[in-house]
Amino acid sequence: MSIARQSLTVLEQHLRTTVTKWRKLLDTARDPYRPELYYMRGPGPKWHAKHRQDNVL
Repeated sequence: MSIARQSLTVLEQHLRTTVTKWRKLLDTARDPYRPELYYMRGPGPKWHAKHRQDNVL
């Protein structure tokens, strides 16, 4: 194998690696799942009913 062919093979490997990393990055950026939309925002009505204090005068 000639030196030119070897350097072309190395270049192809680097390009494939770079393309793979860019694809993963773009897939991550396009991921529609946003966990912050599903987090609880605070205690709900059942918690309030259970922890209610009847200190009203």
